[in-house]
Amino acid sequence: MTSRALDRSGARPLWRQLQDDLIHRLRAGEFDAGFPGELTLVEDYRVSRHTVRQALQRLRADGLVVAERGRQPRVSPAADVEQPLDTLYSLFASVEAAGLAQRSVVRVLDVRADGVVADRLDLEGSTPLVHLERLRLAAGRPFAIDRVWLPAELATPIVTADFTRTSLYAVLAERTGVRLDASRESIRAVVPTPAERALLECGPDVACLSVHRQGRAGGRPVEWRHTMVRGDRFAVTAEFPADTRRLRRGATTR
Repeated sequence: MTSRALDRSGARPLWRQLQDDLIHRLRAGEFDAGFPGELTLVEDYRVSRHTVRQALQRLRADGLVVAERGRQPRVSPAADVEQPLDTLYSLFASVEAAGLAQRSVVRVLDVRADGVVADRLDLEGSTPLVHLERLRLAAGRPFAIDRVWLPAELATPIVTADFTRTSLYAVLAERTGVRLDASRESIRAVVPTPAERALLECGPDVACLSVHRQGRAGGRPVEWRHTMVRGDRFAVTAEFPADTRRLRRGATTR
């Protein structure tokens, strides 16, 4: 096999050139059938194994490849659902928009008290709450574990609803007239518990995103939600308008 040319006389280090070339080839779809191992890259580019490992660092950090000690690197699968962060979204609608069949397995739907959640909804600890827990499936495969709490004084009419193939927000609006108009959400990467891993049918190399949301309607907190979603099937994106004044200020302080 003919080796791929790198500029060995230039100022740019070999690992950086190799990194850029691998990214270019990834985006061109050359590795759709499989990503080459370290030894193959050593031979193809005529560089050291150390150089190859340096080059793989950015690909791994950017989520383009999964590269673990003792295992051949592989291309990270594309996320099934990509969710913008600039809108109050429904996970049901996001899955449907991705062209995937949506189904839920209802694990819990009852009325109970939970002092910790009540505090997050600005309620007294003994306040009755409607609690809904679902295993969310996309294209027939486990996608997320979704747990929601709402004040029972508002949400009791939803307790008899069938959530197998419908959106909580749609049922809430239809049966109670409550429509969420604002939310505050935090997202962090976590290692799922063994029980969560079993429910989501994900292997030890798959991390999850833990999403906490306080949903509000008319300025009042009406929803506390915790969603554990497979990190290999869900991605969040953000787009910000350019602020040249801020960029200029930042440039002077860096």
